[in-house]
Amino acid sequence: MAKKAKNSVLKYTRVKPLTNVLISCLFIFLALICLMPALLVLIVSFSSEASIRMKGYSFIPNELSLAAYAYLARQTGYIGRAFLNSIGVTVVGTVIGLVTTSTMGFALSRPNYRLRTFFTWFIFIPMLFSGGLVASYMINAHILRLKDTYWALILPICCSSFYCIIMRTFFQTTVPDAIIESAKIDGARMIRIFVQIVLPISLPAIATIGLFLTFAYWNDWMMAKYYISGNKHDLFPLQYVLISLEENISFLTRNAQNMTAGTASNVPSETVRMAMVVVSVVPIALSYPFFQKYFVSGLTIGAVKG
Repeated sequence: MAKKAKNSVLKYTRVKPLTNVLISCLFIFLALICLMPALLVLIVSFSSEASIRMKGYSFIPNELSLAAYAYLARQTGYIGRAFLNSIGVTVVGTVIGLVTTSTMGFALSRPNYRLRTFFTWFIFIPMLFSGGLVASYMINAHILRLKDTYWALILPICCSSFYCIIMRTFFQTTVPDAIIESAKIDGARMIRIFVQIVLPISLPAIATIGLFLTFAYWNDWMMAKYYISGNKHDLFPLQYVLISLEENISFLTRNAQNMTAGTASNVPSETVRMAMVVVSVVPIALSYPFFQKYFVSGLTIGAVKG
């Protein structure tokens, strides 16, 4: 009887060879659609300005050139410091964000926590009603005195109400209360339970939130625009520097007729924009396999064998 039921299930779940081929071709096609824009950006960044003016953006340029990267290399002192700033801000901000988000989510997931309802509403209301930019600036710049410091790039976005709600829900639905209660009976304190039991089980959620925080910090430039003065060049993150360079290039291009002969033409305006995209995207793209590793391992660490 069991064998018959198994065969009937396989009958409706088995994929025919032709259907399998069609599905594979569909996903390959979708993958190429996603890959082609990134490939075009990379090729254009290695193209010459003359080729761009002649053919426009093309997968097969008439001439290859490193002029865009050479232009960025001449800005090494400016871009290099900004690159290090972005790495430091991203690493520190992601760690702080994970610590605050996971601990807050775990506390709110405990049914015996007395202030659970109060703090749940405390973090939920800002998701619906925001104080606005002026209030945030007054608090961060004048009350907390974060202006013109690295903390101005880290603290305003280190903790999100949305991420706290996600972590709380994950802890409630994934971490069995029986495990925590048994650890308490064995004499473990709550901090030890959280670090040695809860966190290993919760690696998928932590890796997901960590990836989102990493993207947010690496791509952020608004905090620098709000809280970093124009003369504090050593505090600028990479994205803010690249946007500033792009604005300068656009200015030179728009006013080429008013410039000295050769001033604007020496700047690879189109290709340097693509080179900036490559420079800003490659580091964050390389970080994804690190998080992917924890996605896979987190799915098995919390498994219970019976």
